[in-house]
Order: sequence, then structure tokens, then C-alpha cells
Amino acid sequence: MQHGRIAFGSLAWLAWLIAAPVSALGEGAAELPYVVVTATRIAEDSRDLPVSIDRIDAQTIRSGQLQVNLSESLMTVPGVSAQSRQNYAQDLQLSVRGFGARSSFGVRGVRLYSDGIPGTMPDGQGQFSQFDLGSADHIEVLRGPFSALYGNSSGGVIAIFTEDAKPGFSLGGTAEYGTFNTQRYAVKTTGDGGLVNYVVDASHFQTDGYRVHSDAERNLFNAKASASLSDTSKLTVVGNAVQTPFIQDPLGLTRAQLAADPTQAGVNAIAYNTRKSLAQEQVGAVYENHFSAADDLIASVYTGHRATTQFQAIPQATQQAAPLYPGGVIDLDRAYFGADLHMTDQRTVGGTPLLLVAGVNYDDLAEARKGYLNFIGSELGVQGALRRDEANHVYDFDQYLQAQWDPAARWRLVAGVRNSLVDVTSHGHLAVLDAADSEVRYSAVNPVAGVTFRATDAINFYGSYGKGFETPTLNDLAYRSVDGSLPGLNLALKPARSDNYEAGIKAGNAQVRANLAVFYIKTVDELAVLQNTAGRTVDQNIGETTRRGLELAADAKWAGGFSARFAYTYIRAVVAQPYFTCVAAPCNPLSNPSGRPPANYLPVAAGNLLPAVARNSVYLGLTWSYSPLGFATTLETQGRGKIYADDRNTDAAAGYWVANWRAGFEQQSRHWRFSEFVRIDNLANRAYVGSVIVNETNSRFFEPAPGRTAYVMFNAALRN
Repeated sequence: MQHGRIAFGSLAWLAWLIAAPVSALGEGAAELPYVVVTATRIAEDSRDLPVSIDRIDAQTIRSGQLQVNLSESLMTVPGVSAQSRQNYAQDLQLSVRGFGARSSFGVRGVRLYSDGIPGTMPDGQGQFSQFDLGSADHIEVLRGPFSALYGNSSGGVIAIFTEDAKPGFSLGGTAEYGTFNTQRYAVKTTGDGGLVNYVVDASHFQTDGYRVHSDAERNLFNAKASASLSDTSKLTVVGNAVQTPFIQDPLGLTRAQLAADPTQAGVNAIAYNTRKSLAQEQVGAVYENHFSAADDLIASVYTGHRATTQFQAIPQATQQAAPLYPGGVIDLDRAYFGADLHMTDQRTVGGTPLLLVAGVNYDDLAEARKGYLNFIGSELGVQGALRRDEANHVYDFDQYLQAQWDPAARWRLVAGVRNSLVDVTSHGHLAVLDAADSEVRYSAVNPVAGVTFRATDAINFYGSYGKGFETPTLNDLAYRSVDGSLPGLNLALKPARSDNYEAGIKAGNAQVRANLAVFYIKTVDELAVLQNTAGRTVDQNIGETTRRGLELAADAKWAGGFSARFAYTYIRAVVAQPYFTCVAAPCNPLSNPSGRPPANYLPVAAGNLLPAVARNSVYLGLTWSYSPLGFATTLETQGRGKIYADDRNTDAAAGYWVANWRAGFEQQSRHWRFSEFVRIDNLANRAYVGSVIVNETNSRFFEPAPGRTAYVMFNAALRN
């Protein structure tokens, strides 16, 4: 993909949209809705905030969508890369402005929330398997400096909100079927009789998968109920559960395997029956009290449990050769809870509006981590002898303060600060290893500030700055050595710290809306790979990285039922200071990183691009709706530039373009609503790599995407 042509075309298209008179769009064109967001914990029009934020509505989430992967919706948001791995044993490859791209397990560097309940644990690692798209009202995606107000690992914030029930009662069902024997069935009921407002949604998903050894199954439940306790107070209770019985893991492919047969499973995937199981349940409550027209209190508590077991393809010989090797089966049991309390005060001071938010937050995670051999005698892919047994505990305790002031009609100032403390302790239970307790504590004070200038009724300018803070996750800390010779957590790792700058323009009217943002991020002590061998990764801190880029987004509605969405991202994420990575044991951290390294260390040069971060990505979707028939159709195209697969930039997945199409009808009567959709992805049947496994040991980097796929979807709902 040639970024010059894309950038020029994007700017030209955006300029036409902004300059186009309403008459060119068509008299009587439908109006774009206001975008109300909660980025500063108070509902605000997004145009007036000095932040990059997008809101994805329920129609975009569900209309003609499978409602299985968050990537379906996030592809429309600039600055966000959400790639399906075609492997449900692993989460999406999710990053925001390059944060989180290196993660090989879960989501790192990005904060996740579901109805105000964190999907990110206090160590900074998150999961979104509990995100229920079938009952979602909207998703908010925050990028840039103000993400730091949400705490540790805030390269960005992704929050999903469950819908509220409409008055009355409804019961509906959904059935989907498509390529690779993909099936999804869901049932949802909602109700509001005046006392309690509730939404309950349950779904079952299964697929044979695009590749050999990629069968998957997922069961999901989500419920929300709210009730007014008084004229000024409300209580909302949310609960969800997700279960994935052992999902097959096809692993990555080498370049030669990719060329020979992209549908094959990786080396040893079948021999060791690589797979993963997950079970999670959580419940939370949010209490709101409007003490007065000026003062509000919001308190939330939550608790949950998550159990994960993963069988890897670590060869039997590798584990036998290293007596202290922690095994090829990872078993994690996590119990967590937390609370957040904040108050808001809105009043007029000196004739100008002032908003204050002050809060305190605590999150707690207790992890039991065990490792087992993945063989018994000559039988492979079964749980063998115990090789690792430790108890880990992480908590964070944060305080935050935010202020929003409009000193004049055209100006808005927003500022805040968050004080974060993250504590990690570990205790080993096996006598053969070091069983002494170990502890590390991270802390940071992160200020943010921004200003919005309302130049005209249609154009706002803004700028912002903030400091970021990302601690090593328990998975980053998990190994000091790949062979187990150095037991315990890698507590020498330091948190990464960032300076984040952003400036932008928000422009538009009732028919056209466009946002342009430019950003620069400097990070020190970023986490990178020291050694990745035999299924184990030992991390290290490196000197400095930089991310600079541009984001464009535009929406338009024309007369005749036409609408469009456009998103473009340019980001150059590079290593600013050279460092070394180890390719063969022994791999101890270098005492003099700038000196001459041993032969088993290879350099990562300054200027190398960060892996899994495309320099260019673009989305364009055009929709036509014909209300008399209840018909709508969308044609969309998505493009992404080349992404490197490792820190040394030795191999890469080529860029690609794909086009998708969907269409559907909807029928409504007084009590019934029916809809039918058809969807075809990758219309041109292109062969491409959708994601990469960063720094994979044996250069098995590539996770190919499927060719042309087709799906049909049916929905029926009864309302009284």
C-alpha cells in the first residue's frame, strides 16, 4: 500500500466533504445524530472535548454483522487495529496507536470496560471475551492523552455499554449460518414495567474454522437490571458469563507453510492437540445518587472469577532436556474484585461553568499459576507432572481529579491528574524452586490537560498533552528464563512511561462531520523481547520508542438514503534507540547494553518499525437505505499496509485490500419485527495474512485470513 496516494486521496475526499454545501448533499438529507460520550465521566457532546473519541452505535454493531468479534465494529475507527486471528484460542490482535500490538496473549496497553466494570485487571492485561455485542447499545473508543485518566495501561480506552429496555416487554431470537459451518444462535428479552428495566441476552457460537485444527465454541450470557430507589437515586446490577470449552489452536505458519497451504495447522498442533479452555463469571453494581442539581455520586463494585487452561506444542524433548522447564500446559485461576467511587460537582463560578470530578479506585487480582508437562510417557497432549506452582497477587490503588472550565463562550479547558500505585507479589510453592516471597511496587502521577477553541459553529480546534503509564503484566513478568533455570517472576522489569501530544480539528454540520488528529508519543522503558524460545518469552526494557501519526474520520448523509463512513490512519512507530535481542541461550540481561554484546545477541536497529503496526490503514463504507421496503445495503473496503512480524524486521506480512458487502430487509408490524441479512466478506477472494504472532520462536509468524465467505442471518422479535 502506498501511503502517499492514500493520504492524498483521503485529504481530498475529506476536503470535499467539509466544503460541500448542503445543496450538493441534497435538500432534505437526513441529519447525523449528535455524538454524546462519557470520556470525562460526564455525558458530553464529543465536538466540545479536546480528545479523539468515536462512538459506534447499535445499528453499526448489529446490522448485517455476525456479532461475534469486536473487530467487526472497530474496523471503522481510526487509530485502532483489531485483527481477527482466525483462531478463537487467542484473543484479537488489538492495538490503539500502536499500544498493545506486541501482545501475544490477551490485550495489553489498552483499558477495557463493560458497563463501567473493568475488563482490564490491575496488572494491565485485559480480556474482552465477556463483551456481548448482541445487547450492546454503543461502544466508545478513546485515544490519546486523556486515556491516562483511566489508570495503568491506558494507550486507549474501549468501553461497551448494554442497552436499556424500551417500555413494555420484548422477546427475540437470532439465527446465523455461514461458511466453515459457522453458526450463532441467540435469544434476548427486555422489559420495562416502570419499576425495573432489564435486558437479558444469551448466545451460542460455533465454527469448524478456516484452518485445520481450529474448531471453536463459545457460550455467552449478559444481563443488566436497573431500578429507581428514590426520586434521586438508581441502582444498576450487571452480570455476565462466558464459557469456551477446549478450543483448538492451529498455531502460526512459516512463510514456506503459508505458501504451500494456508489452511494447514502449524507444526505439532495436531500431535499435541493444542487447545485452550476458558470460563469466566462476574457481577457488578453501580449506584447513582443525584444529591442536587449540581452534585452527583457514582459508586461501583464488582467481583469475578476466570479460569484458563492452555495446552501448548512444546516438544517433549525440550522439556526433558531442561529439568526445571515449567511445562507445556499453562493453568491459571484468577479471582478479582474492585470498587470505584467518584463525585461530580457542576456549578457556575464567576459567571462561567465549572465541572469537577474527584474519585478513588481499587482493584485486586489473586492468581494461582500452575504449569504441567504436556505428556505422560509417550502420550502427547495430556496434562502430566506439575512443574510450576505459584501464587501471585496484584492490586492497584488510584486517586483522580478532573476539572472542566468554560472561561468564555468559545473556550473550554479540561485538566486532570491520576495518582497510580500498582503492587505485585509472588510466592512459589514448589520446594525445588525458590519459594521465597518477592514483591515489586510501581507508581506514577500522570497529569493531562487540553483546550478546545470553538472557532465557528461548525469548526472546533483542540490540543492536549498527557503522561502515560504501563506496568508489566503478570504474563510479561512470568519468566526470567525460558528453561526455568531462573525461577520466579521477572520483577526487574520497569513500567513504560510516555509523553503524549495531540492536536486536531473537529468540523461539520447536520449532514457532514469530520475529525482530523495528529499525534506524537515518546515512550521510555518500553517492554520488548529479550528471548523467545520454546514457547516462553523473557521480556526486557528498551530505551526509547516514538509514535507519530495522523487520523482522519468522516461521516456523511445524503438525500435519497445514502450515507458514508471513512477512516484513515497513518502511524510511524519506530525504535528510537538501538538495543539487542537474544537468539540462543544463555540470555541474561546485558550489564552494559551499549557495549559489545556476546555472539548470541543480535541488534535491533534504531529506525526499525514496531512489529504488528501498519503504517497505513483505511476504511470506507457506503450505505444505501430504502425505507418503504425496509431495505439497506452496505459496500465497504478495508486496506492495511505491511506489518513486520519481529523486532528485527526480518519478515513481514504484505499489505492488502479487501471488500465486503451486506444487505438486508426489515419488516415491522404492531407487535412483530423481522429482519433477514446476507453478508459476503472478501468479495474478490484475495489471499492475505490477517495477523502475525509477534517474535514467534521458529519464525511461525503468519495467521492467514480466509478467502470469500458468506453468511445469512435471521432475526424475529415480539413486543407488546
